[in-house]
Amino acid sequence: MRRTNIVLAAMGAIVLAGCATEEPPAPPPPPPLPPGAVAGSVAADRDGDGIIDGYYTADGVYHPNYVPPPPPPPPPPSSTGERG
Repeated sequence: MRRTNIVLAAMGAIVLAGCATEEPPAPPPPPPLPPGAVAGSVAADRDGDGIIDGYYTADGVYHPNYVPPPPPPPPPPSSTGERG
């Protein structure tokens, strides 16, 4: 009877060893950052001066920060008109 128990335990270990799962392979490294991208964020510094110039969306498209142009200067005073 003792031998039967040992054989059953050994057979159970062999059978269950076939169910062991293998460790999945490591994921591939991330793709390189686009030009000017700041690592760990969506911000982008395209000209390298340290000031954020825009941002990248999830699909990798660059969107510059838009700064509206300054208003035009006022027209110069006219030389015709009332005097004095």
